[in-house]
Amino acid sequence: MKIVLDTNVLVAGLLSPFGPCGEIVRMVSSGELTLALDARILTEYQEVLARPKFKFDQDKVAAILDLIEHRGVTVAASPLIQPLPDPDDEPFLAIAITARVACLVTGNHVHFPVEFCQGAAVLSPSEFLMFYRQHITNPKS
Repeated sequence: MKIVLDTNVLVAGLLSPFGPCGEIVRMVSSGELTLALDARILTEYQEVLARPKFKFDQDKVAAILDLIEHRGVTVAASPLIQPLPDPDDEPFLAIAITARVACLVTGNHVHFPVEFCQGAAVLSPSEFLMFYRQHITNPKS
């Protein structure tokens, strides 16, 4: 299943591997999920994961970013018809729309108002896991 993963979910999954975000990061690592992305998203992942406040082992960060880059699908997204309130969120939605992913998974649902999403599904990590389980057990729904 192809998704777009907001940076906040990646960070939360690495900080707390036992919650919904951690489960999603494990699914990405195992190849169950494929991330749609572009250079802007990869750059944001790199910049945020390098922040000293998180105290991530940078060798492990490099390994996960390498895996994401090589297993992910690079997409050349068109600009959004209507800009989002926070321009930093725009690459995530633009990729979700262009790549026609199953959904954009974010911990900041309010950053993606439905009227801006052009039909792209935006789900919280918990909502995504329910959606994923339903899709796996009943693929035609």
